[in-house]
Amino acid sequence: MPALSGRPDHGLMNAPEIRILSVGTALPGSPVDNARLARLFRMDSVWEQWVDAFIGTRQRHLARDLDTGEQYATLTDLATTAASRALAGAGLGPESIDLMVMGTSTPDMLMPTTLNLVADRLGVNNVPTFQLQSGCTGAVQALEVAHHCLTAGGYRTALVLGGDTTAKHFDVGLDITTMPPAQLVNLILFGDAAGAVVLTTADDREGAVIRRVSTTLTGLGREPGQTLEWYGLADRGRERPPAGENYKAIEQSVPDMAAQTLRTLLDELGWKDTDVDYLLPPQLSGRMTPRIVAHLGLPTAEEISCVTETGNTGNALPFLQLERLLAEMAPGDRAVAVAVESSKWIKAGFALERD
Repeated sequence: MPALSGRPDHGLMNAPEIRILSVGTALPGSPVDNARLARLFRMDSVWEQWVDAFIGTRQRHLARDLDTGEQYATLTDLATTAASRALAGAGLGPESIDLMVMGTSTPDMLMPTTLNLVADRLGVNNVPTFQLQSGCTGAVQALEVAHHCLTAGGYRTALVLGGDTTAKHFDVGLDITTMPPAQLVNLILFGDAAGAVVLTTADDREGAVIRRVSTTLTGLGREPGQTLEWYGLADRGRERPPAGENYKAIEQSVPDMAAQTLRTLLDELGWKDTDVDYLLPPQLSGRMTPRIVAHLGLPTAEEISCVTETGNTGNALPFLQLERLLAEMAPGDRAVAVAVESSKWIKAGFALERD
């Protein structure tokens, strides 16, 4: 098996293949379209047209009732549902899980971790659990951690999760006409969701084989492209925006970072551009994703995207894409996924092959 992430394999040439047995996802509530958001924030149809032209996302799912402000689903709720569906799809019970890893940028609380709450609900115990704090590459980072653990031996089956709930940061009483674009974008770009995959080293099970996983921090000396604050009791009264986004920097940087990640994966695997049957591109927005796909220039790859229907769901997105991908992949098909984290600039991706 080729070395992971372009690094030496440290004697793991005979390591087992890691397969994705199943995927589970969870989206809260009914879709919220742009017209609904416009009514919520008391904006006219021109604002709705601006969202369509600038963002390109038609709808998203939110874990909060926009009429009452009540949060009716937590990240723990969504991740537990996604994980239960993944386990059911694999035909496994909680006793089969040897390892759990999760990536999120919006945990329900600092402690206990969302992952450990999910494990408790599932009935998983006496296994290692790792929760990673990261933006849109957190799910791939979690996948890499699990992949390394399974490859090194000692574990047979891993449950890998990712998800985010950003609606808990919504203030439904905001006057958005006074908000700068860096804050306004965060109200319309994102949605809530969670996803999970079951990985196994078992050679008697069918599934897409993970050929490569790569995550690389590349933000040395660069200003963050996105910020998300965490307020403690001592500083909640400070007038600091909860979230901000340098959309211009993201727009300029992400296509090139995605192309670099794609090239690294293909070069390490010895795959040509025409060897890729499916592409899972970064899901920034309905407008940005097509631009990135065009920039990547894979002539024969079918695009697997969902952002116009779900919004940018952060660490849930790779699982939403994988769910669609695995339903389509035939034996011999190859797929490449790319993600970029803009808060401090992380490039990530993975490659799959259906044997």
